[in-house]
Amino acid sequence: MSDDAAATIAAFSEDQVSRVTRLRKGRLRYWERTGFFVPSYLNWAGTRNGIRIYSFRDIVALRTLEMLRVQNSVPLQHLRKVAERLSGLGMDAWVGTTLWVLNRHVHFQPPGSDRPLEVLTGQYALGIPLSKVVDDTKGDVVELRRRDGSEIGTVKKVPGIAGGPVVAGTRIRVASIGRLAEDGYSPDEILEEYPDLTLDDISAALTYYKAAA
Repeated sequence: MSDDAAATIAAFSEDQVSRVTRLRKGRLRYWERTGFFVPSYLNWAGTRNGIRIYSFRDIVALRTLEMLRVQNSVPLQHLRKVAERLSGLGMDAWVGTTLWVLNRHVHFQPPGSDRPLEVLTGQYALGIPLSKVVDDTKGDVVELRRRDGSEIGTVKKVPGIAGGPVVAGTRIRVASIGRLAEDGYSPDEILEEYPDLTLDDISAALTYYKAAA
C-alpha cells in the first residue's frame, strides 16, 4: 500500500488532528459540542470523555474550514452551512472541487464548472483548490515532523508554498499572522490560533509583515 493510500484510510486521534490542523483540542471539542463539526467516529459508551476518531477526510475538511475562517475572514455562521455541504463530498469530489470566496462568502463550484464571476463588478472570486489542501495534508500526516530548534523565530520563503514567506519549519504564512494582528489579536491570542508556533515566531512574523507593508 502506498503512503498516500495509507494516509487516506488511516484513523487519527484528537491529539494527532490537533497537531496536523493546528486547531486546539478545546476548539475541536467546541465545534463538536455545537454540532459544527463532529468526527467520523464518536462513542460515549462506557467512557467519561468519549472516544473520538477522525478520518483523513475529516482533517482535510477541518483545514479547509480553518483556512476560510482565518485567512479569508468568512463568518462562522456562514461556515456552518459550508461544513454541511462539504460533509457529503466523496474524496474524488474533494480532489476535483474548488471553493470560491467573494465578499466573505463561499461559493461551491462542482468539478467541470467555469470560474465564477460577480455579475455587478466583474470581480473574480478567490479560488481555493481542495486538491492542494489534500496534498498538503497528506504531506503533513506522513511527516508530522518536529521543527528544528534553529528555525524558531525566523521567517523564510519556501518554494511551492504560495502566498509569500512563512514561519520557518511550518506552512504558516506571515501574511496570515499579520492579518490577525491587524484584526486586533494580541501575540498570545495569535498563539492560541497557531499553537505550534512560539512567541518568538510571532514576533519575527509581525516584524517582517510590518517591514514589507
